[in-house]
Amino acid sequence: MKRYRGVVRATAQGDPGYGASVCFSPEGDLAVGLVVTGIGVDACRHLRGRNNYLLLAATPVVLGAHQIDESLVWWGLQGHVPHLAGRIAMWIYLVIAFVVVPVLVPLAILRLEPKGRRRRLIGASFLLGVGVAAFLLVQLLQGPVTVRLGHFHLAYSIGLQHGILIVGLYIVATCGSLLCSGYRDIVIFGLANVVAVVVLARLTADGFASLWCFYAALASGAISLHMRMAKPHRDHPYALT
Repeated sequence: MKRYRGVVRATAQGDPGYGASVCFSPEGDLAVGLVVTGIGVDACRHLRGRNNYLLLAATPVVLGAHQIDESLVWWGLQGHVPHLAGRIAMWIYLVIAFVVVPVLVPLAILRLEPKGRRRRLIGASFLLGVGVAAFLLVQLLQGPVTVRLGHFHLAYSIGLQHGILIVGLYIVATCGSLLCSGYRDIVIFGLANVVAVVVLARLTADGFASLWCFYAALASGAISLHMRMAKPHRDHPYALT
């Protein structure tokens, strides 16, 4: 099995591998993680009784913690923290990226939608996300799972069957749920995510997966900050404006 950083590519035998690289530093991950987590905590404190926004507000908390966790992976490989701590941090990072995010994002959007066709579409995205997360969890448990230091990046690798298909379904579950929303700002947020996927895949194939997590953390923080300050739209009791 061949493995590459950041994208899924099939080998001549059709057996793909998956890897991810991030072109930053442990200090960069830590700084971004602290800022995004702080925004999410602040958003959670200003829900103003809108409990259906709770998962949306909590999303940057999860993604901010995700970036903080990766700083421990860096330091574990550099010998600044115990090896076991680094390995645990690696598993936490991968579980959040591959199992938590594809379920959390569509579920957060599903909770915002009233009954109707859009809610059914988002519900389908949620079920797809659950299926993708379950498949990726099995792949993680079967392994092998590794991480190594590269030149200004970390390279994660798991044994992933049907990699291109699974990553495509992952993107459909997450970005698709945003695009199906009946709320203008969430759709704009979804479009921005789709553009980011295309641009990152085009410009930084080797760093796509981890750069995507980095971007998602920042973008999620932005939408949660907007949610904190926005007033409900007059034609929907929960809509962002």
